[in-house]
Amino acid sequence: MPNKVVRSYTTKIDVPFHDVDAMQVVWHGHYVKYIEVARCEMLETFNYNYLDMQASGYLWPIVDMRIKYVGSAKFFRQIEVKAELVEIQNRMKINYRIFDVETGDLLTKAHTVQVAVDMKTGDMLFESPPVLFEKLGLSAS
Repeated sequence: MPNKVVRSYTTKIDVPFHDVDAMQVVWHGHYVKYIEVARCEMLETFNYNYLDMQASGYLWPIVDMRIKYVGSAKFFRQIEVKAELVEIQNRMKINYRIFDVETGDLLTKAHTVQVAVDMKTGDMLFESPPVLFEKLGLSAS
């Protein structure tokens, strides 16, 4: 059963020359940067960026990241990165899809998982703290 989308965000990125190899194809490691851009911009939409997280007393490290390369992004093309926050109860799981804007082709699928860590104790939490739900305008139940 697919997860319910709690929040989604889409951003467009122009593939720069310094991200490609001699064949003008994006090096695989740069996709992590592209999903990071989308994640940070999405967190901004509900006022819970990384500085807000620290101010609330929690760190949210990434504990799992998976990427499946379907096609290749290329130099001088624009890509669209769609981020969907799909789990919040015990962790933040965000799914990503990267498309070539011109062709609409799916290039990459990925997801990241982040868990809350209490800054005072250093303990990983097994439930997301209430501040996440507050920021999203949701009930924690």
